[in-house]
Amino acid sequence: MEGKKILEDIVSAPAEALDKGMEESGKFVENLPGKKIIQKGKDYWHMLGPGLTTGVADDDPSGIFTYSQTGAQYGFSLLWLAIFTFPLMGVVQEMCARIGLVTGKGLAANIREHFPRSVLYTTALLLFAANSFNIGADLGAMAKGTQLLLPGLGFNPLIIAWALICVLLQIFMSYGKYAKFLKWVALLILSYAVSALLSHLDWHQVLLAGVIPHLTFSRDQIILICGILGTTISPYLFFWQTSQEVEEEFLDGKTTLAQRRVTSDEDVKNMRIDNWSGMFLSQAAMFFIIAACGGILFTHGVTNIASASQAAEALRPFAGNYVYFLFTIGILGVGILGIPVLAGSASYAISESFKWKEGLYRPLKKAYSFYGIIIISMLVGLGMNFVGLDPIKALIYSAVGNGLVAPVVLVLIVLLARNKKVMGERSNKPFTTAIGWIAAGVMIIAGIATLYSLFF
Repeated sequence: MEGKKILEDIVSAPAEALDKGMEESGKFVENLPGKKIIQKGKDYWHMLGPGLTTGVADDDPSGIFTYSQTGAQYGFSLLWLAIFTFPLMGVVQEMCARIGLVTGKGLAANIREHFPRSVLYTTALLLFAANSFNIGADLGAMAKGTQLLLPGLGFNPLIIAWALICVLLQIFMSYGKYAKFLKWVALLILSYAVSALLSHLDWHQVLLAGVIPHLTFSRDQIILICGILGTTISPYLFFWQTSQEVEEEFLDGKTTLAQRRVTSDEDVKNMRIDNWSGMFLSQAAMFFIIAACGGILFTHGVTNIASASQAAEALRPFAGNYVYFLFTIGILGVGILGIPVLAGSASYAISESFKWKEGLYRPLKKAYSFYGIIIISMLVGLGMNFVGLDPIKALIYSAVGNGLVAPVVLVLIVLLARNKKVMGERSNKPFTTAIGWIAAGVMIIAGIATLYSLFF
């Protein structure tokens, strides 16, 4: 117990200090003319939660690699995908959040109740496999990223250290402190915006490319676009955000299902602000990563990137140490956020599928199976780095898994969110359903294209 207390104190201290600082600054400016603006900012910050962390977790080191390669290989040509995928991602994640908020149960629990269990079991196992491969690639990227800042440290010890940090935080830190910690870590994603702004890009060309689609329909480009879609609209985000909405309700004292099913207009409004803020931040980071790599690496003939850390190294000679440092810090920040989300989402899916006790709000001794899945998923990812599995191959396997899982789960999400028996007055409006079906259709096409391009 003493060790748990020390771990919580170490990690929560910066977040608590920042919260206290915001509180004190609010008192200081209470009588100033801008106090209403300050108060609105504080209210907005406290409104953020599952949507913010889910959105930022989407830009894990594997996603950074995908976006970096997109910019390096095609310049600004595919920047428009950041804007195109934003409403699709936002609508899908809002449906997931609303399902959790209204039903008081996670996504897998809802699927189990309303659809054939064989579909759920297959989906949960594929999600576990895809996430484990992704965790392996992300751990390797974080170790490499750390070596960029501290070259004297060994690769293997760093991988083990990062895996331990991620696991220990999830298992031994109380959910309230852990959620607060994740919120502050999520802000590190802003490093990509700053790095792009320091790269002296031609912003006229950047903005034009952001709104004007450009396609060559080559095999490599199709594979990359499918990878972007799979990285952006990912199954692990669906399960994570739905369950996090439930976790937040427990944090607010709604410990019974009946209490959690009482959803006010204010709850829905706050959820939407949180969700769309997180998805905007996610897609803005994607935009800036592609822009930075497109404006620097592509123009200097560096068109092949093998990892997120290699992207940071390649940027350094042309953009300088500040951009290099910010890019690297971003890798570590989103890694420490994204890896627990990958492991946690798989555990939510499997635990809810088999009706095991689950939830980060539960202590270890009351949810052994739930935390056991997190540990196993992390060990599988960790082991990949010791058996010599190429991280690119790991991402390919992950893409295949996501290509199989995402379309199926998306269809189930739309069916659940539009079902008045499940959602009552909070069911989808026709426009939301239409966007949901478009997202599902896009992911079905992307899944088929991915499988075809990889195996035929």
